[in-house]
Amino acid sequence: MIVASLRSLGGQFCAALVLTLGLTATPPAQAEDGEISIAVVTFLSGPAAAHFGVPAREGAETTIDALNAGAFPAPYNTPGIGGMKIVPIFVDEAGGATKQVAEFRNLVQRRNVDIIMGYISSGDCLAIPQVAEELKQFTILVDCGTPRVFEEASYQYVFRTGPHAAMDNVAIARYLLDRKPDVKTIAGLNQNYAWGQDSWNDFQGSMEVLKPGIEVVDVQFPKLFAGQFGAEISALLSRRPDVIHSSFWGADLEALILQGGGRGLFERSQVVLSAGEHVLHLIGDRMPDGTFLGARGPHGPFAPESEMNTWFHNTYTERWGHVPNQGAYKYTMALLGLKTAYAKAEAAAGSAPTPEQVMQALTYLEWDSPSGMVKMALADGHQAIQANAVGTSRYDEAEGRIVVDDVVYYNAECVNPPPGIKAIDWIRQGFPDAKCN
Repeated sequence: MIVASLRSLGGQFCAALVLTLGLTATPPAQAEDGEISIAVVTFLSGPAAAHFGVPAREGAETTIDALNAGAFPAPYNTPGIGGMKIVPIFVDEAGGATKQVAEFRNLVQRRNVDIIMGYISSGDCLAIPQVAEELKQFTILVDCGTPRVFEEASYQYVFRTGPHAAMDNVAIARYLLDRKPDVKTIAGLNQNYAWGQDSWNDFQGSMEVLKPGIEVVDVQFPKLFAGQFGAEISALLSRRPDVIHSSFWGADLEALILQGGGRGLFERSQVVLSAGEHVLHLIGDRMPDGTFLGARGPHGPFAPESEMNTWFHNTYTERWGHVPNQGAYKYTMALLGLKTAYAKAEAAAGSAPTPEQVMQALTYLEWDSPSGMVKMALADGHQAIQANAVGTSRYDEAEGRIVVDDVVYYNAECVNPPPGIKAIDWIRQGFPDAKCN
């Protein structure tokens, strides 16, 4: 199996090997009576696998195995979902939106899965919902960050159990200005697709509201997973902005850290990485000290202290040999939301609920997780919000890893828009009705 290979060969090398050989995940047998089949879509190959996709799968496996055994901490310590064993079908997200749409149709029309859960790329999350509506397939988007999914359309069968990216950039702008109030110039280096464009617009808009008169000196949108950023780094070094914002992720983020760090980029400018936490388990001591970074929510080193988080962190680390990052936490968060919704629907129905009853129960649902509370508060109850956290990187010689200091938590209602307004409009209007500490 691919997961066994990943454990034995190591993250980055194995991800490259899988891509080279053209392998795909082999799903188990179709779910039978007393079982619920969940297609779990995540990057198992390519430049996003080692950093995010494989930890996401590892988190899902850890949680599914514990749920099936009734071993997950309370209130999730009953076996399976509604007493049914969870049968996961792991699907590789690599290949682009067209391939994912075809795979989605195959999962629904040929494999007859009960639920499809996953997607990391914002491009894939913009393509999948229309097909889910067409096929009337219960679908949970787990991670992808673009606010456009529910701001440009509404859906009956599609939910997103992770917050969108507006909160990442609102939180990191607030954190930045609290620590460096004299900032005068900013620049952006973000991937050229929905995620990168939306992230920059939200950060720039937040900075312009919170620091009137801020000057934008450079904005660059290189191709997704370009891998080489020499020209972009040279331009940033010549313009010397006070702050460089990036929402890079996966191999692009690691490349930026290695290439930019080697040329002094992080010393000349304050770098803020809105989703930077997920590379820490691979980057070693190469993340420059003093980088401001987030985890798209209180995940990984930002996760709140609780018995549930301690159990998840320790169980995952013992099994996989490294600490869980935001991908692992977010797939766990989605599975726990589904279990909670199923239990609520079953209680209301007095018997095994229909998919429609489970979807109704998930609408506006709140539940606890190793990452804290989650609320399906936006998009008529189909879009989650959550608190966010930002901190500062530091390499700890004693522990032999990057740690995060000076962590600040932001209320969900402080960094997410209220219902009925687009994120960018809320930002540009000065964050009306924001509830901050």
